Amino acid sequence: MAKKRRPQTKGPQTKAASPQAADGRIPVVGARESCPCGSGRRYKACHGRAAVQAATELVHRPFEGLPGEADWVALRELVPAATIELTLKGGLPEGVPSVTLATVLPMAWPALRRDNGAVLLGLQNDTASGDLSRDLADTLQRALEAEPGTPVPAGRAATDGPRLQDLLDPEGPFEPNVHTGFEFWVENAENATGDVAASLDRANAAAIPTARLSGVEAAYWCETPEKNHLRWVMTHPEEQLLDALARLHAAGTSSLGDGTRLVGSFRAHGLTVPVWDLPSDMRAEDTEKPAAAFAERLATALADTSPLTGDERRARSGLTSRQITLN
Repeated sequence: MAKKRRPQTKGPQTKAASPQAADGRIPVVGARESCPCGSGRRYKACHGRAAVQAATELVHRPFEGLPGEADWVALRELVPAATIELTLKGGLPEGVPSVTLATVLPMAWPALRRDNGAVLLGLQNDTASGDLSRDLADTLQRALEAEPGTPVPAGRAATDGPRLQDLLDPEGPFEPNVHTGFEFWVENAENATGDVAASLDRANAAAIPTARLSGVEAAYWCETPEKNHLRWVMTHPEEQLLDALARLHAAGTSSLGDGTRLVGSFRAHGLTVPVWDLPSDMRAEDTEKPAAAFAERLATALADTSPLTGDERRARSGLTSRQITLN
């Protein structure tokens, strides 16, 4: 039996009219929708292939190049309640009095446009692609255009859309403000009643008390029932930092004083986060001087490029075995 063949089209084939952007770019649509290029195929089998590939390629340091990269990582992964006023390139649009980065927003909204036009951008949200910076920039742009008094839903950023590095002023101030609770969610929180007050109480009860040290960069003290911790996000190259920590650990100088110890590290968004156990009576203010002294010891160890000794190699192996990747 002869095989069935698809009918051949005589003459050159032409694409149907399509809703391509004026600059020739193909709009992003649902995977099962017809591709906007006019090919007649589904988006996922046509131009969506490149979009899917781009979405799965992880950007390991999404906040690199932004002021306060280490604090971006801390607020994304470690800090329950904090805000930072952001500065946009070219200034704020008309009708937008401020743009504030927040660790988390009520109902896990990606962003919120307040009644007065101010924008809150949530940082601790799941994103659609492997480039957190691009996803956040897309949410920010949609928030700037949203109607006042409305939350901004999740969306999918174009694979060639802007990143935070394109929207934020690199010279702008970047000063994290760590809060004891989530009262920043609502205006006049002290007058909240009913469901709003109950929601705030539940959120506040779940938040781990946290404070940012003032003497060193991106170091966050936190209180837990059994012991306290210091989590310090560092931008040094990982291998160099682990070598330096191993030298200090082998020399017995990696702690922050009596009853403290370096217990391991996290790996988050391309940066390393050493973690210390602290006694339960060691408060954030008690950690300031020991942390500053450790920073000096670390700087000396980082400058040492000699091969590790046997004890230092064993210390390094112990540190890497206790390293946890958060993302």
